[in-house]
Amino acid sequence: MRLAAGQFRELTHADLRFARQIGCTGVTVNKPDLDSPAWIAFLGKQFSSASGPRAPTLRWNALDLSNLRAAIEGHGLTLDCIEGVPRNLLDRAMLGLPGADEQIEHFKATIRAMGQAGIPVLGYAWIPDQVWRTTRNAPGRGGALVTEYDPAIGRRISTGTLPPRDDAAMWTNWERFITEVLPVAEEAGVKLSLHPDDPPVPVLDGVARIFRSIEAFDRAMRFADSPNHGIAFCTGTFAEAGAEAMHAGLVKFLAARRVHYVHLRSVSAALPEAFAECFIDEGTVDAWRVVRTLAEYGFDGFIIDDHVPHMEADTVWGHRSRAFATGYISGLLRAARDE
Repeated sequence: MRLAAGQFRELTHADLRFARQIGCTGVTVNKPDLDSPAWIAFLGKQFSSASGPRAPTLRWNALDLSNLRAAIEGHGLTLDCIEGVPRNLLDRAMLGLPGADEQIEHFKATIRAMGQAGIPVLGYAWIPDQVWRTTRNAPGRGGALVTEYDPAIGRRISTGTLPPRDDAAMWTNWERFITEVLPVAEEAGVKLSLHPDDPPVPVLDGVARIFRSIEAFDRAMRFADSPNHGIAFCTGTFAEAGAEAMHAGLVKFLAARRVHYVHLRSVSAALPEAFAECFIDEGTVDAWRVVRTLAEYGFDGFIIDDHVPHMEADTVWGHRSRAFATGYISGLLRAARDE
Protein backbone atom coordinates (compact mmCIF):
# COMPACT_ATOMS: atom_id res chain seq x y z
CA MET A 1 0.00 0.00 0.00
CA ARG A 2 1.16 3.50 -0.70
CA LEU A 3 -0.05 7.08 -0.41
CA ALA A 4 -0.99 9.28 -3.34
CA ALA A 5 -2.18 12.87 -3.53
CA GLY A 6 -5.33 13.28 -5.58
CA GLN A 7 -8.17 15.45 -6.81
CA PHE A 8 -5.83 17.60 -8.89
CA ARG A 9 -7.81 19.17 -11.74
CA GLU A 10 -4.78 21.26 -12.61
CA LEU A 11 -1.17 20.76 -11.57
CA THR A 12 1.62 23.11 -10.60
CA HIS A 13 5.16 22.27 -9.61
CA ALA A 14 4.37 23.68 -6.17
CA ASP A 15 1.55 21.11 -5.85
CA LEU A 16 3.97 18.32 -6.67
CA ARG A 17 6.53 19.56 -4.16
CA PHE A 18 3.79 19.71 -1.53
CA ALA A 19 2.64 16.15 -2.31
CA ARG A 20 6.17 14.87 -1.82
CA GLN A 21 6.62 16.89 1.37
CA ILE A 22 3.57 15.31 3.05
CA GLY A 23 4.85 11.80 2.31
CA CYS A 24 3.07 10.82 -0.89
CA THR A 25 4.89 8.65 -3.40
CA GLY A 26 2.49 9.29 -6.26
CA VAL A 27 -0.32 11.48 -7.54
CA THR A 28 -3.56 11.10 -9.44
CA VAL A 29 -5.04 13.72 -11.75
CA ASN A 30 -8.80 14.26 -11.88
CA LYS A 31 -10.52 14.83 -15.26
CA PRO A 32 -7.79 17.08 -16.64
CA ASP A 33 -8.87 19.56 -19.30
CA LEU A 34 -5.70 19.51 -21.38
CA ASP A 35 -6.99 22.44 -23.48
CA SER A 36 -7.04 24.82 -20.52
CA PRO A 37 -4.35 27.54 -20.28
CA ALA A 38 -3.09 26.05 -17.00
CA TRP A 39 -2.52 22.63 -18.55
CA ILE A 40 -1.01 24.04 -21.74
CA ALA A 41 1.45 26.00 -19.60
CA PHE A 42 2.22 23.07 -17.29
CA LEU A 43 2.84 20.62 -20.12
CA GLY A 44 4.64 23.12 -22.31
CA LYS A 45 2.55 21.80 -25.17
CA GLN A 46 4.46 21.58 -28.40
CA PHE A 47 3.26 23.23 -31.61
CA SER A 48 0.55 25.19 -29.76
CA SER A 49 1.55 28.61 -31.04
CA ALA A 50 3.26 27.89 -34.35
CA SER A 51 0.36 25.90 -35.77
CA GLY A 52 -2.37 28.38 -34.89
CA PRO A 53 -5.75 27.61 -33.28
CA ARG A 54 -6.36 23.97 -32.46
CA ALA A 55 -9.59 22.03 -32.36
CA PRO A 56 -10.76 21.01 -28.87
CA THR A 57 -9.17 17.82 -27.60
CA LEU A 58 -11.44 14.81 -28.05
CA ARG A 59 -8.80 12.24 -27.13
CA TRP A 60 -5.50 12.45 -25.28
CA ASN A 61 -2.30 11.76 -27.15
CA ALA A 62 0.76 9.88 -25.95
CA LEU A 63 3.07 12.90 -26.29
CA ASP A 64 1.09 15.07 -23.85
CA LEU A 65 0.65 12.14 -21.47
CA SER A 66 4.36 11.31 -21.58
CA ASN A 67 5.21 14.93 -20.80
CA LEU A 68 2.76 14.85 -17.89
CA ARG A 69 4.30 11.69 -16.51
CA ALA A 70 7.85 13.05 -16.91
CA ALA A 71 6.99 16.29 -15.08
CA ILE A 72 5.58 14.34 -12.15
CA GLU A 73 8.49 11.91 -12.04
CA GLY A 74 10.84 14.88 -11.97
CA HIS A 75 9.59 15.48 -8.42
CA GLY A 76 10.28 11.92 -7.31
CA LEU A 77 6.61 10.93 -7.69
CA THR A 78 4.75 8.46 -9.88
CA LEU A 79 1.64 9.18 -11.94
CA ASP A 80 -0.49 6.39 -10.50
CA CYS A 81 -3.75 7.15 -12.28
CA ILE A 82 -5.78 9.59 -14.33
CA GLU A 83 -9.21 9.67 -12.72
CA GLY A 84 -11.65 10.14 -15.53
CA VAL A 85 -11.99 12.21 -18.66
CA PRO A 86 -13.97 15.46 -18.78
CA ARG A 87 -17.71 14.77 -18.91
CA ASN A 88 -18.12 16.18 -22.42
CA LEU A 89 -15.81 13.45 -23.77
CA LEU A 90 -18.09 10.63 -22.62
CA ASP A 91 -21.58 12.08 -22.06
CA ARG A 92 -23.10 10.90 -25.34
CA ALA A 93 -21.91 7.36 -24.73
CA MET A 94 -23.39 7.39 -21.24
CA LEU A 95 -26.76 8.68 -22.44
CA GLY A 96 -26.91 6.73 -25.71
CA LEU A 97 -27.11 9.88 -27.82
CA PRO A 98 -25.95 10.44 -31.42
CA GLY A 99 -22.18 10.70 -31.34
CA ALA A 100 -21.80 7.86 -28.82
CA ASP A 101 -19.81 5.71 -31.24
CA GLU A 102 -17.40 8.57 -31.94
CA GLN A 103 -16.83 9.18 -28.23
CA ILE A 104 -16.16 5.49 -27.63
CA GLU A 105 -13.59 5.46 -30.44
CA HIS A 106 -11.88 8.50 -28.94
CA PHE A 107 -11.90 6.80 -25.52
CA LYS A 108 -10.21 3.78 -27.04
CA ALA A 109 -7.55 6.04 -28.53
CA THR A 110 -6.99 7.63 -25.12
CA ILE A 111 -6.51 4.17 -23.57
CA ARG A 112 -3.93 3.29 -26.22
CA ALA A 113 -2.12 6.58 -25.62
CA MET A 114 -2.03 5.91 -21.87
CA GLY A 115 -0.51 2.51 -22.53
CA GLN A 116 2.14 4.05 -24.75
CA ALA A 117 2.91 6.66 -22.09
CA GLY A 118 3.16 4.02 -19.34
CA ILE A 119 0.26 5.31 -17.23
CA PRO A 120 -1.26 2.22 -15.61
CA VAL A 121 -4.79 3.16 -14.49
CA LEU A 122 -7.69 5.13 -15.97
CA GLY A 123 -10.58 5.77 -13.60
CA TYR A 124 -14.06 6.34 -14.97
CA ALA A 125 -17.63 6.88 -13.75
CA TRP A 126 -21.04 6.41 -15.37
CA ILE A 127 -22.75 9.55 -14.10
CA PRO A 128 -23.46 12.17 -16.80
CA ASP A 129 -24.58 14.72 -14.19
CA GLN A 130 -21.52 14.09 -11.99
CA VAL A 131 -21.33 14.39 -8.18
CA TRP A 132 -24.29 16.20 -6.59
CA ARG A 133 -24.42 18.12 -3.36
CA THR A 134 -27.30 20.31 -2.17
CA THR A 135 -25.03 22.45 0.04
CA ARG A 136 -21.32 23.12 -0.38
CA ASN A 137 -20.69 25.26 2.68
CA ALA A 138 -22.37 23.43 5.56
CA PRO A 139 -20.65 23.88 8.94
CA GLY A 140 -18.40 21.01 10.00
CA ARG A 141 -16.16 20.44 13.00
CA GLY A 142 -14.79 23.70 14.34
CA GLY A 143 -16.52 25.68 11.63
CA ALA A 144 -14.79 23.94 8.73
CA LEU A 145 -16.89 24.05 5.56
CA VAL A 146 -18.18 20.72 4.24
CA THR A 147 -20.47 19.57 1.47
CA GLU A 148 -23.87 18.05 2.24
CA TYR A 149 -26.54 16.14 0.35
CA ASP A 150 -30.17 16.28 1.46
CA PRO A 151 -32.26 13.72 -0.48
CA ALA A 152 -35.46 15.67 0.16
CA ILE A 153 -33.99 18.55 -1.83
CA GLY A 154 -32.27 16.33 -4.39
CA ARG A 155 -35.54 14.62 -5.32
CA ARG A 156 -37.30 17.83 -6.25
CA ILE A 157 -34.64 19.76 -8.17
CA SER A 158 -33.14 19.25 -11.61
CA THR A 159 -31.05 21.11 -14.14
CA GLY A 160 -33.42 20.29 -17.01
CA THR A 161 -30.43 19.72 -19.29
CA LEU A 162 -30.38 15.91 -19.59
CA PRO A 163 -32.74 13.50 -21.34
CA PRO A 164 -34.45 11.08 -18.93
CA ARG A 165 -32.91 7.62 -18.75
CA ASP A 166 -34.04 4.65 -16.68
CA ASP A 167 -31.95 1.80 -15.22
CA ALA A 168 -32.37 -0.42 -18.27
CA ALA A 169 -31.15 2.25 -20.68
CA MET A 170 -28.12 3.15 -18.55
CA TRP A 171 -27.14 -0.52 -18.16
CA THR A 172 -27.50 -1.09 -21.91
CA ASN A 173 -25.31 1.93 -22.66
CA TRP A 174 -22.67 0.85 -20.14
CA GLU A 175 -22.55 -2.73 -21.37
CA ARG A 176 -22.09 -1.51 -24.93
CA PHE A 177 -19.31 0.83 -23.80
CA ILE A 178 -17.36 -1.64 -21.67
CA THR A 179 -17.64 -4.39 -24.30
CA GLU A 180 -15.96 -2.05 -26.76
CA VAL A 181 -13.24 -0.56 -24.58
CA LEU A 182 -12.16 -3.39 -22.29
CA PRO A 183 -10.33 -5.43 -24.99
CA VAL A 184 -8.40 -2.27 -25.88
CA ALA A 185 -7.44 -1.77 -22.23
CA GLU A 186 -6.28 -5.37 -21.98
CA GLU A 187 -4.12 -4.99 -25.08
CA ALA A 188 -2.70 -1.65 -23.90
CA GLY A 189 -1.99 -2.87 -20.36
CA VAL A 190 -4.22 -0.23 -18.79
CA LYS A 191 -6.60 -0.90 -15.90
CA LEU A 192 -10.09 0.64 -16.04
CA SER A 193 -11.42 1.49 -12.57
CA LEU A 194 -15.13 2.19 -12.04
CA HIS A 195 -16.16 4.73 -9.39
CA PRO A 196 -19.55 4.46 -7.63
CA ASP A 197 -22.32 7.00 -8.19
CA ASP A 198 -22.19 9.85 -5.69
CA PRO A 199 -24.70 10.15 -4.11
CA PRO A 200 -25.91 6.55 -4.54
CA VAL A 201 -29.58 7.31 -5.14
CA PRO A 202 -31.82 5.67 -7.79
CA VAL A 203 -32.37 8.77 -9.93
CA LEU A 204 -31.01 12.31 -10.10
CA ASP A 205 -31.83 14.94 -12.67
CA GLY A 206 -34.03 12.40 -14.47
CA VAL A 207 -31.14 9.98 -15.06
CA ALA A 208 -30.84 6.62 -13.29
CA ARG A 209 -27.68 6.11 -11.24
CA ILE A 210 -26.99 2.44 -11.82
CA PHE A 211 -23.73 2.08 -9.86
CA ARG A 212 -25.30 2.85 -6.52
CA SER A 213 -24.83 -0.42 -4.61
CA ILE A 214 -22.47 -3.31 -3.95
CA GLU A 215 -24.90 -5.53 -5.87
CA ALA A 216 -24.57 -3.31 -8.94
CA PHE A 217 -20.79 -3.58 -8.78
CA ASP A 218 -21.03 -7.33 -8.44
CA ARG A 219 -23.07 -7.37 -11.66
CA ALA A 220 -20.55 -5.10 -13.39
CA MET A 221 -17.53 -7.14 -12.32
CA ARG A 222 -19.21 -10.35 -13.53
CA PHE A 223 -20.16 -8.80 -16.87
CA ALA A 224 -16.69 -7.30 -17.49
CA ASP A 225 -14.67 -10.05 -15.82
CA SER A 226 -11.05 -9.13 -16.38
CA PRO A 227 -8.04 -8.15 -14.24
CA ASN A 228 -8.03 -4.96 -16.31
CA HIS A 229 -11.47 -3.98 -15.03
CA GLY A 230 -11.95 -3.16 -11.38
CA ILE A 231 -13.10 -0.65 -8.82
CA ALA A 232 -12.04 2.77 -7.63
CA PHE A 233 -13.29 1.91 -4.15
CA CYS A 234 -14.54 5.11 -2.54
CA THR A 235 -15.30 4.39 1.12
CA GLY A 236 -17.24 7.62 1.51
CA THR A 237 -19.52 7.08 -1.47
CA PHE A 238 -20.26 3.46 -0.58
CA ALA A 239 -20.80 4.49 3.06
CA GLU A 240 -23.41 7.00 1.92
CA ALA A 241 -25.57 3.89 1.48
CA GLY A 242 -24.35 2.33 4.77
CA ALA A 243 -20.95 1.85 6.41
CA GLU A 244 -21.42 -1.85 7.16
CA ALA A 245 -22.48 -2.57 3.59
CA MET A 246 -19.43 -0.61 2.43
CA HIS A 247 -17.10 -2.73 4.53
CA ALA A 248 -18.71 -5.99 3.41
CA GLY A 249 -18.25 -4.87 -0.19
CA LEU A 250 -14.62 -3.99 0.45
CA VAL A 251 -13.94 -7.50 1.77
CA LYS A 252 -15.82 -9.07 -1.15
CA PHE A 253 -13.93 -7.21 -3.86
CA LEU A 254 -10.55 -7.39 -2.16
CA ALA A 255 -10.92 -11.16 -2.05
CA ALA A 256 -11.73 -11.13 -5.77
CA ARG A 257 -8.71 -8.85 -6.50
CA ARG A 258 -10.93 -6.22 -8.11
CA VAL A 259 -10.02 -3.17 -5.99
CA HIS A 260 -7.53 -1.10 -7.99
CA TYR A 261 -7.26 1.86 -5.62
CA VAL A 262 -9.01 3.43 -2.64
CA HIS A 263 -10.53 6.82 -1.84
CA LEU A 264 -10.45 6.97 1.95
CA ARG A 265 -12.92 9.47 3.38
CA SER A 266 -15.87 9.57 5.75
CA VAL A 267 -19.44 10.86 5.92
CA SER A 268 -21.69 11.81 8.80
CA ALA A 269 -24.67 9.54 8.05
CA ALA A 270 -26.23 7.22 5.49
CA LEU A 271 -29.18 7.61 3.16
CA PRO A 272 -32.11 8.10 3.42
CA GLU A 273 -30.83 10.66 5.95
CA ALA A 274 -29.04 13.77 4.77
CA PHE A 275 -25.28 13.30 4.98
CA ALA A 276 -22.29 15.61 5.09
CA GLU A 277 -18.68 14.95 4.29
CA CYS A 278 -16.46 15.18 7.34
CA PHE A 279 -12.93 14.79 8.61
CA ILE A 280 -11.32 11.39 8.21
CA ASP A 281 -11.20 10.76 11.97
CA GLU A 282 -14.97 11.16 12.47
CA GLY A 283 -18.20 10.01 10.87
CA THR A 284 -19.37 6.52 9.95
CA VAL A 285 -16.23 5.21 8.24
CA ASP A 286 -13.70 3.54 10.54
CA ALA A 287 -10.52 4.40 8.65
CA TRP A 288 -8.37 2.09 10.80
CA ARG A 289 -10.70 -0.84 10.08
CA VAL A 290 -10.46 -0.08 6.35
CA VAL A 291 -6.66 0.06 6.34
CA ARG A 292 -6.32 -3.04 8.48
CA THR A 293 -8.65 -4.91 6.07
CA LEU A 294 -6.61 -3.74 3.09
CA ALA A 295 -3.48 -5.08 4.77
CA GLU A 296 -5.10 -8.40 5.64
CA TYR A 297 -6.01 -9.00 2.00
CA GLY A 298 -2.60 -7.98 0.65
CA PHE A 299 -3.81 -4.86 -1.14
CA ASP A 300 -0.88 -3.36 -3.04
CA GLY A 301 -2.51 -0.33 -4.65
CA PHE A 302 -2.60 3.30 -3.61
CA ILE A 303 -4.82 5.31 -1.28
CA ILE A 304 -5.82 8.96 -1.66
CA ASP A 305 -7.73 11.17 0.75
CA ASP A 306 -10.31 12.26 -1.88
CA HIS A 307 -12.81 14.95 -0.75
CA VAL A 308 -11.81 16.93 2.33
CA PRO A 309 -13.39 19.71 4.44
CA HIS A 310 -12.28 23.28 3.85
CA MET A 311 -10.24 24.35 6.88
CA GLU A 312 -9.44 27.82 8.21
CA ALA A 313 -7.32 29.85 5.76
CA ASP A 314 -7.17 26.89 3.37
CA THR A 315 -6.66 26.94 -0.39
CA VAL A 316 -9.23 25.96 -3.00
CA TRP A 317 -7.58 22.54 -3.36
CA GLY A 318 -7.38 22.18 0.41
CA HIS A 319 -3.68 21.99 1.27
CA ARG A 320 -4.25 22.18 5.04
CA SER A 321 -7.03 19.64 5.14
CA ARG A 322 -5.22 17.28 2.80
CA ALA A 323 -2.09 17.47 4.94
CA PHE A 324 -4.19 16.45 7.94
CA ALA A 325 -5.93 13.59 6.11
CA THR A 326 -2.77 12.30 4.45
CA GLY A 327 -0.85 12.41 7.72
CA TYR A 328 -3.66 10.50 9.41
CA ILE A 329 -3.65 7.81 6.70
CA SER A 330 0.15 7.64 6.86
CA GLY A 331 -0.07 6.85 10.56
CA LEU A 332 -2.64 4.13 9.90
CA LEU A 333 -0.41 2.56 7.25
CA ARG A 334 2.52 2.51 9.68
CA ALA A 335 0.34 0.89 12.35
CA ALA A 336 -0.89 -1.73 9.87
CA ARG A 337 2.67 -2.60 8.87
CA ASP A 338 3.73 -2.90 12.48
CA GLU A 339 0.73 -5.07 13.33
